[in-house]
Amino acid sequence: MAPRNPGGSGGAKQWATNLTSIKPNEILLRGYRLDDLMGRMGFGEAIYLLLIGEVPTPSVGRLMDAMLVSFIDHGVTPPSTLAARNVATTGASIRGAVAAGVLGFGPHHGGDALACRTLLDEGLQLCSSGIPMTDAARNLVDRLVKCNDIPPPGFGHRFHTIDPRAKRLLQLAHELEVDHAYSQFLRALEHALSKHDALTGRPLPINIDGAIAAVCGDMGLPSEVADALLIISRVPGLAAHALEEQRREAPMRVISPTVDTYDGPAERPVPGRRK
Repeated sequence: MAPRNPGGSGGAKQWATNLTSIKPNEILLRGYRLDDLMGRMGFGEAIYLLLIGEVPTPSVGRLMDAMLVSFIDHGVTPPSTLAARNVATTGASIRGAVAAGVLGFGPHHGGDALACRTLLDEGLQLCSSGIPMTDAARNLVDRLVKCNDIPPPGFGHRFHTIDPRAKRLLQLAHELEVDHAYSQFLRALEHALSKHDALTGRPLPINIDGAIAAVCGDMGLPSEVADALLIISRVPGLAAHALEEQRREAPMRVISPTVDTYDGPAERPVPGRRK
């Protein structure tokens, strides 16, 4: 029996892509020459162009960069980092260690931004039916408490009572005037959580997953883009952990996530940037 899509130009069914055009001496990314973009466009802006199809505004470009930086590394304790280090300690390639780390993401690790976006969409749907935002947030929190879905995705943290990344990202979105219905409802949910009788004394601040879900919504990005940004932003961190593992540690060691110590530089200001 002949194959459904035989190889070669003679019998293969033609299909199309609108991402990249490759011709002799020319590479187009969404219609722009890649060599023209180099040195003129930041990495976050280029990712936006690739994923969305248009050059972002300066404000959106800054927020893309901020989101990518906010997710770049979460330390040695997450399962994805441990997966990358465990593969690296065998002597496997860096690309293999990074791939193992990426495969470590799932609904319970790395899935909260997407889940929070769904929650925000549900709340804004209530608002669109005429329910005031504060009431919609209160109703949603009541349901979450009754379903024992606490902490909800996008809220709470193992270490932080205030997630500094979320605070900075939402502040930046406000400064750049990309602070609309999603961010407003996110804050309304945080307030409703803090006032619920069943949650007294249990801080559930907005975390970076929640902030990214809201900012992506306010930027008009499809919900799955936040999921893609997580993978893109974490690759440098996973690579750094894999490289450090092979450079500093003995092969085939048992890696504990609870006995590590930090011996890097003390806190220092970013040169020429916001302190």
